[in-house]
Amino acid sequence: MLLELEDVHVHYGNVEALKGISVTVEEGEIVSLIGANGAGKTTTLKTISGVRPVSSGRIRFAGENITGMAPHKLVEKGLCQAPEGRGIFPGMSVLENLEMGTYSRGRKGGGYAADLERVLGLFPRLGERSGQPGGTLSGGEQQMLAIGRALMARPKVLLLDEPSMGLAPKLVAQIFEIITEINGQGTTILLVEQNAAQALQRAHRAYVLETGRVVKSGPASELLGDDAVKAAYLGGDVSA
Repeated sequence: MLLELEDVHVHYGNVEALKGISVTVEEGEIVSLIGANGAGKTTTLKTISGVRPVSSGRIRFAGENITGMAPHKLVEKGLCQAPEGRGIFPGMSVLENLEMGTYSRGRKGGGYAADLERVLGLFPRLGERSGQPGGTLSGGEQQMLAIGRALMARPKVLLLDEPSMGLAPKLVAQIFEIITEINGQGTTILLVEQNAAQALQRAHRAYVLETGRVVKSGPASELLGDDAVKAAYLGGDVSA
């Protein structure tokens, strides 16, 4: 098992945000977390990334207990996140933003050129905009930049938080096609996404979160056909 959360509890003050969730991700998979706002999806990713402390429970990555490990140490181990809201550096150029993804291993060391070539191959628009400040990019381009920056760190597991948020439908489809391509190139992905139909169509397995608990899990194809999931998250339509 590449990534495993075991009975993880997380608090914001006195409020329990995660109430004993257990999630596994195997190497090569796309695993999706779906659920309504406030279900605990983003908190789960922040906890895995070391941004939110674990109250109790355990997180393992590649067989190692990483519970409580500092975020920068997790990046060095290959656990990288493209956060909700993109989190790019608006005053830095596109190229400088991408270079920040290599911070944990040195800007030019260890195959920088090959990594950059891979990212620009996935996102040609970033190559066209390489000298522009990140803040001048469109929302879709900024999302590409956030994902590209994370890929520059050579993740074993890529954590994606709401990659389609605020994007036009055409761009949503494009982003999900690229996510599938990244996975096909060998990167394991844990995906948080409110567009449940797209997430389930792309994922191998999925978990449904409600108020900090896992209430359903299984192969994504089965959850796509689950009446309760369709009623709650898909509007009865899985063609979106």
